[in-house]
Amino acid sequence: MKALAKASSVGKTNAARYLDSLGIHYELRAYEVDPSDLSAITVAHKVGLPAEQVFKTLLTRTHEGEHLFAVTPGNSELDLKKLAAAAGMRKVELAALKDVEPLTGYIRGGVTVLAAKKPFPAFADETLEIFDVISVSAGQRGLQLLLSPQDYLRATSAALADLTRADSRAVPTNGPQGPA
Repeated sequence: MKALAKASSVGKTNAARYLDSLGIHYELRAYEVDPSDLSAITVAHKVGLPAEQVFKTLLTRTHEGEHLFAVTPGNSELDLKKLAAAAGMRKVELAALKDVEPLTGYIRGGVTVLAAKKPFPAFADETLEIFDVISVSAGQRGLQLLLSPQDYLRATSAALADLTRADSRAVPTNGPQGPA
């Protein structure tokens, strides 16, 4: 893969600085935020990528009280039972929104595994590997990181698993999707 150039016109986030410390090449891509629509499909449209190539990061809580990150394609829905099975847990649910920022250091729409406040175990959907480049939040609304899946996995130590509902998986497209 051709190395992506780092954006110099956009301020660095902790996630970008973390990638710098690992020597990982990435691109920062800014977009205009609409606080009423933080969906990954909208973000994908704004950064010019198909929704299945833009990965959202969700914080979950296990029945045992532990927290996990789930990283899934923007056009898919997390299957909590599949995540629980991948993590070897009995039950997993989405973390309460009020807990997300205190636990991760990031607000909704800007959550990323990279440089999170606490290093919770991370699980990424297996479709992440089919792309040359993926997009994840850079740790703030309005800014995405584009990097190779291999570099993302190296930086996050995420385990790959089938994490999405079968009925929500879409076949990859050749271009950006329009607004939802």
